[in-house]
Amino acid sequence: MENLEAELKRLIIDIFELENITPVDIASETPLFGAGLGLDSIDALELGVALKKKYNIHIDTHSTGLVEHFASVKNLANFVVSQQENKSV
Repeated sequence: MENLEAELKRLIIDIFELENITPVDIASETPLFGAGLGLDSIDALELGVALKKKYNIHIDTHSTGLVEHFASVKNLANFVVSQQENKSV
């Protein structure tokens, strides 16, 4: 899971061109939106598209748990793993 979290941190840094930030600077439980990294709803869409492309997962935009899944890198990693497990069943 640590490797996936590191991958996700690097993906976030690359997508949003977060200069002067390294994966080590982002704690796995830091909020991605609001007071944390400061991402917004447009950023959420970009991140969702990147996750679909990189991990070949389906993101249901009407899912009630979507906000929680995108709350932090740790939650995002758990979501990616769960989506990949669902595809293999």
